[in-house]
Amino acid sequence: MTMTRVENEAAPGPAANTGRTDGPDGPDGSRGAVGAGRAFAWMLVVTGAAGLLAAWVITLDKFKLLQDPGFTPGCSLNPVVSCGSVMQSDQATVFGFPNPMLGLAAYAVVMGIGLALLAGARFRPWFWLGLNAGTLFGVGFCTWLQYQSLYEINALCLWCSLAWVATIVMFWSVTSHNIRHHLLPAPAGVRSFAREFTWVPPVLHIGVIGMLILTRWWDFWTG
Repeated sequence: MTMTRVENEAAPGPAANTGRTDGPDGPDGSRGAVGAGRAFAWMLVVTGAAGLLAAWVITLDKFKLLQDPGFTPGCSLNPVVSCGSVMQSDQATVFGFPNPMLGLAAYAVVMGIGLALLAGARFRPWFWLGLNAGTLFGVGFCTWLQYQSLYEINALCLWCSLAWVATIVMFWSVTSHNIRHHLLPAPAGVRSFAREFTWVPPVLHIGVIGMLILTRWWDFWTG
C-alpha cells in the first residue's frame, strides 16, 4: 500500500499538463505553446473585424474614384473630414498599391488568430513575437499616416481613423500579453503594470491622437 501511494504521488496528474506559461516548461529550458484568455481572443476578433471593415469600405471607394474621378465618398463631410482627399493623395499608395489592400490581408489574419484562440489554440513563443512585430509595424505605419493626414494632406478620413484605433488597441494588447507571459523581457514592475492596467497605454495613445486632431483644426471645430 505504501508503494502504491508513492507511485500515485509521483505520477503526473491533470495539473502536471496545464501548459503554464509563466516560466520555461521544457527540459531544455525552452518555452511551450502559449494560449490566451477569451477576452484577449475577442479583442483580436473585434479589432481585426473593425480594421477589415474600414479597409474594405476604403477599397471599394477607391475603386469608385478610379472609375469616376467626380465620385464623393460618403465619409467626405466637410473640408476637414474628407475621405476623398486622403484616398487621392500620394500617401494612399505608398507601396505602389492602395494601402487598404494591405489592411484587407493583415486584419483578416488577426481575426483568424483570434478565432483560433477562442477555439483553444496555443502558439509557440516565436509566433507571439512575430504577431507583436507585425502589430508594431502596423502601429508605426499608422503613426506615419496620422502625421501625413494632419500636416501634409490636411484632411481626415473617418474609416482610416477606425483602422488606427483598431491597430493601436491591437498592438498594446499583444505587447501586454507577451510581457505578462515572459515572452518579452521586462522588470517585475512593468509586468505587474501590464497585468493590472492593460487598458492604460492604448487609452493614452488614442487620447494623444485625439488631442492632436482637436488642436490641429481647433479654429474649424470651434468656428
